[in-house]
Amino acid sequence: MPGDDVCQRPQLNATRAVTIGARPEEVWPWLVQWGWNRAGFYSYDLLDNRGRRSAEEILPRFQRLAVGDWVPMSGNTTPYTAFRVTRLEPGKLMLWEKGGGTWLWLLEPIDSEHTRLITRMRGRYRWTRPTIVTELMLMEIGDPFMMRKCLLGITQRAERLATRRRLSSAGAAGRRLAASGRPPVTAEGGTR
Repeated sequence: MPGDDVCQRPQLNATRAVTIGARPEEVWPWLVQWGWNRAGFYSYDLLDNRGRRSAEEILPRFQRLAVGDWVPMSGNTTPYTAFRVTRLEPGKLMLWEKGGGTWLWLLEPIDSEHTRLITRMRGRYRWTRPTIVTELMLMEIGDPFMMRKCLLGITQRAERLATRRRLSSAGAAGRRLAASGRPPVTAEGGTR
């Protein structure tokens, strides 16, 4: 996968995915605004966002993510507490790097109304760091639960956006039909 060449022989290799009933362009805005002091993590806000609620709407001020930008994981933006965006293909993929590890966010269209969101973290532990026990607990025990909740949070938000689009499109089609003066066609092909 993209970024696998950056982290050779990872000790952490966590790939997760979810199918979302929305188009890639309806999922993408939620990904680019993700992070601390941004839209949040769409997970357990009390644990990973210090009680601040993750955004329920797209926040225009966080929609301009670029290669070289930092995605913070906590209050301080340092090479230890944030990922740097190293590859960005809008609507398709983001690759973040930190300390030789990577985090990939990949969108693959399934059909015109469904997208597969794949996230992949790869890294190597620094066994001599004083915080290694905490890191192991967070990544090996807590992360699977947090990422599951995060992916479900993204799914819920993107599908809500897709539903609004579908309803808006159906309403517009109905208004065009009414304006044309033609009777609506039933599922059987007749008119009402």
